[in-house]
Amino acid sequence: MPKVVVVTGASAGIGRATVRLLAERGAQIGLLARGQAGLEAAAAEVRAAGGEALPIPTDVADFDSVERAAQQVEERFGPIDAWINVAFTSLFAPFTAIEPDEYRRVTEVTYLGYVHGTMAALNRMRPRDTGVIVQVGSALGCRAIPLQSAYCGAKHAINGFTESVRTELMHEHSNVRVTVVQMPAVNTPQFSWVRSRMKNHPQPVPPIYQPEVAARGVLYALDHPRRKHYWVGASTVGTIVAQRLVPGLLDRYLARTGFDSQQTDQPTSAERPANLWAPLDGPDGKDFGAHGVFDDRSHPHSAQSWAARHVGTLVSGAALVGAVAAAGLGRRRLDGKSR
Repeated sequence: MPKVVVVTGASAGIGRATVRLLAERGAQIGLLARGQAGLEAAAAEVRAAGGEALPIPTDVADFDSVERAAQQVEERFGPIDAWINVAFTSLFAPFTAIEPDEYRRVTEVTYLGYVHGTMAALNRMRPRDTGVIVQVGSALGCRAIPLQSAYCGAKHAINGFTESVRTELMHEHSNVRVTVVQMPAVNTPQFSWVRSRMKNHPQPVPPIYQPEVAARGVLYALDHPRRKHYWVGASTVGTIVAQRLVPGLLDRYLARTGFDSQQTDQPTSAERPANLWAPLDGPDGKDFGAHGVFDDRSHPHSAQSWAARHVGTLVSGAALVGAVAAAGLGRRRLDGKSR
């Protein structure tokens, strides 16, 4: 089990839920995010749960900051065993309504942030020939939707560069593992702080899952990093499979439904505070926690995700049921012959 772990985007959402689970294992965790209030609250939760925390305000778009953070973690806790990339930012708007600097910012945080984290991790793991990197991806990195072109493009790019890195590590017979966890729509605070040019409040496309569902998927990937990727949630499976089988049909479906499904019926202002350039959970902000505002509509469990984590148990159970059924059938046949 990894003992020293770095989590980017640790102050909220999936990252926050993940560090809580890591803390229950007694992990020593480097918490990276921009928001100081969120980081301090996350660190307090880690310590209360039995882990150790080192909160480091970090903008993952700046490689030097990420590299310094990695150095601080190792100076405090020792060699980094695992690195989990979660940090991102986004923007909800048609492509033609996005400014070039906004597009660049989303790309730098959401894509290059993962590149920078992976670089910092590999700088330390490759010489030691050990370590795990988990990329928290999205179904939207396999199937893009309208209004999130910058985010979807970045998530697609994460899949591409991770695939290259993975094959390079395989080529050199490295024991460093890299895997991706593709996530469904999750009830995170991003929908309350994302920059949006839609007329109504943004929302994740239902079905919506709680961050803990995603976090359990992350920890399973951390413990079983040999697989190339994992899918969390039935909607992720359905989206990726549909993209592989009927991409053109999915284009037409999303063109018809993709705008309304990403908005509630509550009006919102395009001038509302957003975290694109600065965190809303900074020194003068508030802690947003792991959950967003859609608790009453979010699923706390995923049958698909549970089954994926317990496939061995399910196979053994199915084999046992089959053996019992076969034994019963055999007895009936013997009874029939003896009559």
